[in-house]
Amino acid sequence: MELPDIFILLLAALLSCLWWKHWSVTGKGPKNLPPGPPGWPLVGNLIQVILQRRPFMYIVRDLRSLYGPIFTMQMGQRTLIIITSADLIHEALIQKGPIFASRPADSPIRLMFSASKCTINSAEYGPLWRTLRRNFVTELINPARVRQCSWIRQWAFDNHLKRLRKEAEDTGSVEVMSNCRFTVCSILICICFGAKILESRVKDIEAVLKDVMMMTTPKLPDFMPVLLPLFRRQLKEAKELRRRQMECLVPLVRSRKAFVQSGGSDSDEIEMVSPIGAAYIDSLLSLEPAGRGKLGEEELVTLCSEVMNAGTDTSATTVEWALLHLVMNQEMQEKLYAEIVGRVGKEGVVMEDDVEKMPYLEALVKETFRKHPPSHFVLSHAATKETELGGYTVPVDASVEFYTAWLTEDPSVWKDPEEFRPERFMDGGDGVDVDVTGSREVRMMPFGVGRRICPAWTLGMLHVYLLLARMVHAFKWVPLPDGLPDPTETFAFTVVMKNPLRAVILPR
Repeated sequence: MELPDIFILLLAALLSCLWWKHWSVTGKGPKNLPPGPPGWPLVGNLIQVILQRRPFMYIVRDLRSLYGPIFTMQMGQRTLIIITSADLIHEALIQKGPIFASRPADSPIRLMFSASKCTINSAEYGPLWRTLRRNFVTELINPARVRQCSWIRQWAFDNHLKRLRKEAEDTGSVEVMSNCRFTVCSILICICFGAKILESRVKDIEAVLKDVMMMTTPKLPDFMPVLLPLFRRQLKEAKELRRRQMECLVPLVRSRKAFVQSGGSDSDEIEMVSPIGAAYIDSLLSLEPAGRGKLGEEELVTLCSEVMNAGTDTSATTVEWALLHLVMNQEMQEKLYAEIVGRVGKEGVVMEDDVEKMPYLEALVKETFRKHPPSHFVLSHAATKETELGGYTVPVDASVEFYTAWLTEDPSVWKDPEEFRPERFMDGGDGVDVDVTGSREVRMMPFGVGRRICPAWTLGMLHVYLLLARMVHAFKWVPLPDGLPDPTETFAFTVVMKNPLRAVILPR
């Protein structure tokens, strides 16, 4: 080989090394980003994650042990800064709450289903978000409105118990998740639209909304927008799903609007059962958020879908995990049953005021949230301005991800964290003073914390308390004859049981 050839090869090798270094470094350097795993040119850590073929939450768990409580991942064109420690989460979301209260840019598919960020969860931190959230809190979850809608819950829970009895008679056992999803979805449809609709229509809406949730989970084009033209089929499927979503919900929007405009007269086959002003959409019909003007059908469907999506799966998932432990531990179940009977008697009906006075029920639900958080992450955050966290720089264009599962697994915070023990949230337990809002300290955050905490978290807790109490009061839950249920988890928007829980129910 001639000397010039050797020189050219060496120069090419040097340039390749410099190019690799430029694209692979995910931390420190001139930007002072947190450290992180070396990436590949152009795609960063994206291909490495894909090749592992396992949920992202488990990859993050491993990386945390290597890189510490804050680290960077370069996922294609997106920079992810992942925060895993209680102190840093509290600093970011509580102490520096306004700075970390925004949302990162969204993919075209997510923008489609959020009506260009016109939801409480997706809106950037600013006037639109404040208007939507203030309206939601005022019109949907203030104590007077919750009491006004209590009949909806009682109606839905009575039907829930009837369905369980029928399924048990027909099949010998019941599936928990599907029944709970249906019941909570029925409640939220009625709360949003003030309407009672046929079970078949509830199932249609439930199925479409579940498809929407799965469609909007992170996918390759989210990280490499430059590749979006190669995913035309996926975009076409998203547009078709959006059409189905509108087709399902626009009739409810129009019926409720006609009901309100007529002063309360039913005009079609949809039965309106809530008085004017009692349905969430009633407040949206006259709302004119800053920068958006009067809301159209796209926005109305999107905002009501947000309520139903956010409340259905998280509540149903929590009830399923709680019942798993009650099926596997009959002594725990009998302790809960004794508390319920002590409050309402064997023939009474559990009401909303009752569950507030059941400390073991509360402890059981909190322990379920600790051991089985609905998700291992909260929704992505973004900084409103470049800032410092943990000694590193967080740029404005980064997606800030809070890995919250470690909070409830940390043995330095929780005694025997692998055990399911509701007593830890009762007098003398290591979780008795835990604040789920994270205001004082962050030890668990099933609903997020800070400015972006789920505004309906108290309503979600109420639904879980009532569902669980009514189901245990009515039936004894025992394993199927072929053995105990499988507690293996998987990801389906929320962290659910890989094999949905089925159990035998025995009338009390």
